[in-house]
Amino acid sequence: MNRPVDDTGATPAPRSRRPVTVALLMAAVILAFYLLREHWGHVAGLWPYLLLLACPLMHLFHGHGSHGRHRASGRPGHDHNAHGG
Repeated sequence: MNRPVDDTGATPAPRSRRPVTVALLMAAVILAFYLLREHWGHVAGLWPYLLLLACPLMHLFHGHGSHGRHRASGRPGHDHNAHGG
């Protein structure tokens, strides 16, 4: 049996898994909705801590690879080390 192959050489997932995956995701969303609805008072107290946790995560995953483009842009008077990074 010949299966279509993309440019990377990997075979795509069978079509029979896609509806199951969508159904599981929908069930997870519904479950999360009902859990949040019933326990909103407890979750609302955690928002400040989640916000503080998001700061270092955003710093780690922000994409620091773009800093090299500043020097390559050729803009006169732009010093990459002027802002401490």
